[in-house]
Amino acid sequence: MKYFVCTLLMAALPALAQPLDEVLARWDRDEHRDLRSVLVMRNGAIVAERYYNGETADTLHDIRSAGKSITALLAGAAVDRGKLRADQPIERYWPQAKGTALQAVTLDQVLTMRSGLAAFDEDPASPGNEDNMDEAADPVAFTLATPAETAPGTRYRYNSMTAYLAGLLVEKATDSDLEDFAREALFKPLGIQQWQWLRDAANHPKGQGNLFLRTRDAAKIGQMVLDQGMYNGRRVLSAGWLQAALAPRVPIAKVDRYADHYGYFWYQKTHRVGGSDIAVHFASGNGGNKIYVIPALRAVVVITSSAYGKGYGQRRSADLLSAILAIMPGPSK
Repeated sequence: MKYFVCTLLMAALPALAQPLDEVLARWDRDEHRDLRSVLVMRNGAIVAERYYNGETADTLHDIRSAGKSITALLAGAAVDRGKLRADQPIERYWPQAKGTALQAVTLDQVLTMRSGLAAFDEDPASPGNEDNMDEAADPVAFTLATPAETAPGTRYRYNSMTAYLAGLLVEKATDSDLEDFAREALFKPLGIQQWQWLRDAANHPKGQGNLFLRTRDAAKIGQMVLDQGMYNGRRVLSAGWLQAALAPRVPIAKVDRYADHYGYFWYQKTHRVGGSDIAVHFASGNGGNKIYVIPALRAVVVITSSAYGKGYGQRRSADLLSAILAIMPGPSK
């Protein structure tokens, strides 16, 4: 198994770097050969970084549904520019939605998975199931034709159609391709120069996921979120939008063992660590792909994995996070 360990700033933080390296090395012996990388940042510096099973720092990795959280950031960039409002109905930005189940749904309801659409990825028979949408010759028309199941804002129902819809709304509101908007509003300010974003049959970037990033670039996104929209002294997103996105808007612990609340395509879970309650906000993708943001510890943890469709992928990432938190120094002042 090949691996690489980042030494950046380790000399300045030996007390943390060495035990973190030892923790990450445990997964060299993982029976599943699909863990790809783990990166830990503390106070804006990389203090541990390890790659597994052929991955390198230059590998573009599909973070799957963690890309939904990136779409939420792009929605925020559109809001910051006065192009979108979270409390406005979809038909204001997309006239074709008038007369459909979407017309009265707001961006807030979209970003919290409470659109009311009959779309549920865990049920193959659901009209708006992700597989059905992916197989549609025209996914935009398919989305417009999806019926309502409940009143908007009344029930959390995780589904990829809702995140795809968020991407379309950003495009409609900004009059630009979602990837082009991401390049200017997010990737360029963060110094992200390499990525790949898969598109659907209608040539729209998939707001629901399939965004390929380098591990270090995913960490840049996490650091910007941690710093409430700032990166290298430059404002990328408003602090107000980041606070709104990370706020615990919908309780989901009853349906998701790995999270307590859902915000704007971002999850939140409180961990008990060393007698303290530590709130962790995170982007999450199939297979255990994660961008963890831990404000109290001034830390970011990125995990990439190719355990797509395998339940152990999520468990492994949770175990990795717990092991990292167990040795992380207490809240940073």
